Amino acid sequence: MMDKPIGLIAGSGSFPVIFSQKAASRGFRVCAVGFHDNTSQDLANYVDALEIIHIGQIKRLIKFFKNHQVIEAVMIGAIKKPGAIRDIRPDMKAIALIANMRHDTHDDRILRAFAGVLEDEGIRIRSSTFLLPELLAEEGCWTRRNPTKAEQSDMTLGWRMAKEVGRLDIGQCVVVSNGSVLAVEGIDGTDATIRRGGELARGSAVVAKVCKPTQDFRFDVPAVGAQTVQTMHEAGASVLVIEAGRSLVFDKDEMIRLADQWGISIVAMEQAE
Repeated sequence: MMDKPIGLIAGSGSFPVIFSQKAASRGFRVCAVGFHDNTSQDLANYVDALEIIHIGQIKRLIKFFKNHQVIEAVMIGAIKKPGAIRDIRPDMKAIALIANMRHDTHDDRILRAFAGVLEDEGIRIRSSTFLLPELLAEEGCWTRRNPTKAEQSDMTLGWRMAKEVGRLDIGQCVVVSNGSVLAVEGIDGTDATIRRGGELARGSAVVAKVCKPTQDFRFDVPAVGAQTVQTMHEAGASVLVIEAGRSLVFDKDEMIRLADQWGISIVAMEQAE
């Protein structure tokens, strides 16, 4: 009987659809809020109710959830930041939220503050992976090719640098080659970072994408998929290192197939070696 509502705050990508399918199979009635120019229109085919809003319309989001008796929700999918800046339509709740942060507007702090506003309204934010633990990366080398000793050294450097970048709440991904950091993830996202690093490497490069040291698993969990490997191939990157048990993996079989086809190594580690 599908009578238990779950709220979904949906950004871009395939994860909102994957979550909605799993939630429906577990007996949840999915009530989703999406965002203009971010959320796929296809999501409407997988949820029981969908409201598309502008970023910053917090009161409208709360009203939608309360109308559908939602007391638990998840935040899933990316927000395209350059577009988000153009699309934002802050209501009074959003303005008050930002004002109370006293200019400390890093991504994680905004998201935690937003989650706090919802929880004050009786809507608890749950981990984005609570229904899909099978999507978390398993430790080990997934591909036929293992990293070389030089690549292993770059993996360790990349891991440590990505952790430091994450500690500063800048991004989650860095590109390294021959002991040098070539690219750091910013507002442009992971794929653009890989391309920037690959252009500078002019050969092989290591891509490291890991959790922030203070990662809040209710949102912004690092994610990779077949598109990541495609971008690496186009950029000339040879190794992808991610964090075992703390990274989401989409299209894993296709990732491995493409990586093996192109001689790319994929490694999930628990910590830098």
